[in-house]
Amino acid sequence: MKLDNVIAKRDTKTVYRDGDKVIKLFGETFSKADILNEALNQSRVEDTNLKVPKILEVTKIDGKWAIIMEYVEGETLDALMKANPDKECEYMEKFVELQLDIHKNQVGLLNKLREKMKRKIAETNLTASNRYELNGRLQGMPRHKKLCHGDFCPKNVIVTPEGEYYVIDWAHATQGNASADVARTYLVFKLQGKDELAEKYLKLFCKKTDTAIQYVQKWLPIVAASQSVKGKPEEFELLSSWCNIVEFE
Repeated sequence: MKLDNVIAKRDTKTVYRDGDKVIKLFGETFSKADILNEALNQSRVEDTNLKVPKILEVTKIDGKWAIIMEYVEGETLDALMKANPDKECEYMEKFVELQLDIHKNQVGLLNKLREKMKRKIAETNLTASNRYELNGRLQGMPRHKKLCHGDFCPKNVIVTPEGEYYVIDWAHATQGNASADVARTYLVFKLQGKDELAEKYLKLFCKKTDTAIQYVQKWLPIVAASQSVKGKPEEFELLSSWCNIVEFE
């Protein structure tokens, strides 16, 4: 297996292409349980009608865990949006439609979003009062069982030369309330400094689904608290302000 063609690199993992395969190689400190869970999530989503690269193998390479999957030829939607700014509205339409297709599915064996959020809130450095308010809001939100990607953003969408849209990186997939998934995508845009795109995305999603923007916004302190657990200094100020329900509203 060749590891000389790097197609993506993060702090804790590197993605290689070897012919018609993709090798996602994780760092030594990466949790084995998280790696196996990611492979299991993606395998379960493969059973839907969504276009998802198939998992081929989970193995170890030079003592490091790796997930091997199909290679999908194409460009990320993020790259296409940057290369063709005049098509931003067209791409955003397709992006939201794709997320709606995701939410139409149910994958009953996935972890529950509500339980994940509860665990994340408990792991934060927020005050006891803040955690209490967040848990209260979480418990009051409607209970759904829709497939949620958990990190749906243009970088995780591959567009093939034939115009097919594949969704990758299902590590954070859960079943739950679709508006939480939307709040998460909105947060990703905001953290990237793409404020205008974030607002355009949220308005478009809410228009297509006849969802009140205020309803999605009620999830923002919860997803911000979950994101804060990652401890990224550059995100601290924004996330801290959003985690405080009273200040946010």
